[in-house]
Amino acid sequence: MALQNDYKDVLDVAKTVGAKVESREENGKLVVQGTVEHAWDRDRIWDQIKAKHTQWEKEIMVLLTVTHAEPYGLYTVKSGDTLSKLAKDIYGDAKLYPKIFDINKDQLKNPDQIKVGQVLKLPPKSIATS
Repeated sequence: MALQNDYKDVLDVAKTVGAKVESREENGKLVVQGTVEHAWDRDRIWDQIKAKHTQWEKEIMVLLTVTHAEPYGLYTVKSGDTLSKLAKDIYGDAKLYPKIFDINKDQLKNPDQIKVGQVLKLPPKSIATS
C-alpha cells in the first residue's frame, strides 16, 4: 500500500481526466492499468508521474489503452481561456493556436472569440507541432 499512497497524486489525476483504472502493487511496483478516452488524458497522467516522482521508472508501470485515436483530446473552455493560452499549456507554444482553431472551424468563426463551456477538439501533437 505504500506505493498506492506515494502515487496518490497520479491516481487523482487519472480520476480527474476520467480514466478507468485499477491499481495494484506487484513485485515492488505499482501497476496502473485501464483505459483513457484520449491521448491527452494519458499524457496528463504521465506528466504528473514525471513531474513529481524521481524514481518512477523503478516504482510504477502504467498500462493505459486510449479508446479514441482522434482527436488528441477534448477541452472545455473556462473563464480566462484563449486559444493561445491553450496552445501554450498543451503544446508548449502559444503560436500553435491556429492549429486548435483549424480543427474547430465547425464551431469557431474567429480565433479570438471562444466561449466558456465550449468543448474544443485538440489536434494531435504531431499535427500541432508540424
